[in-house]
Amino acid sequence: MSDSPAARLQQLFEGHRLTPTQRRIAHSMVRRAADAPFLSSVELAEAAGVSQPSVTRFAVALGFDGYPALRRHLRQLAPVRGGAPEALPNEYQQAVRAEIENLRQLADLLADPAPVVQAGALLAASRPLPVLGLRAAAAQARGFAYFAAKVHPDVRLLDEGGSLLLDRIDAARDAGATALLCFALPRHPKEVVTALAHARERGLTVVTVADSAFAPVAPHCDLLIPGAVGTGLSFDTACGPMLLGRVLLEAMCDELPGAQARLEEFDARAAARGLFAE
Repeated sequence: MSDSPAARLQQLFEGHRLTPTQRRIAHSMVRRAADAPFLSSVELAEAAGVSQPSVTRFAVALGFDGYPALRRHLRQLAPVRGGAPEALPNEYQQAVRAEIENLRQLADLLADPAPVVQAGALLAASRPLPVLGLRAAAAQARGFAYFAAKVHPDVRLLDEGGSLLLDRIDAARDAGATALLCFALPRHPKEVVTALAHARERGLTVVTVADSAFAPVAPHCDLLIPGAVGTGLSFDTACGPMLLGRVLLEAMCDELPGAQARLEEFDARAAARGLFAE
């Protein structure tokens, strides 16, 4: 990774769960990476468009006693000024590079395919197959359910919380479900933790794609496969969890004898109906 001022700041922020306001401060510091070690808390607050106490809370969130301690740390890391100006990656490039690194770590994790193969077998055998994902994870759950329905005979998407969520888990279990797939991403809704605990009480095997092996849902999972999210922008990027969902689809297809036939049937019907422009 580059040793530029922006890269050093990005490394400092990685691994910390920051609020949206704190991320604005972080982004402002990355944009002014060369000057960041020399900004007062008031100057940084004005640059980020936040209050001065927010800057103090930001420094504490990073593990420092306050903003002066954070600034001293940055000055210790800062190179001596002078020399040719360095072309710095902008904040968008930094976010993409961090996500690429997340995918590299995921590739290393998948060097042992056993957990994915096990998960694929569990999901393929469940009739019906409930797929849970709320709030930030709803898009991942919908994407998986959309494609899974092309090869699995009964996929039930659970992407809305509320008082009916546990009822829908009960209904899936009563209909014969043996496993539940969950996508769990920050910030983790309490409803998801409650739903997974209930699913296990009902005898369902819980397979989860989460941002970390230490996510709040972990105690309620039988098999958890982590895929880190990117935190370099105001809102998390979830390329890793999305890719993990596709990998699980592939593993599930390998365990469904009729998967290829169902795909061919769908393609034939789609062609007959003129569904797609190409």
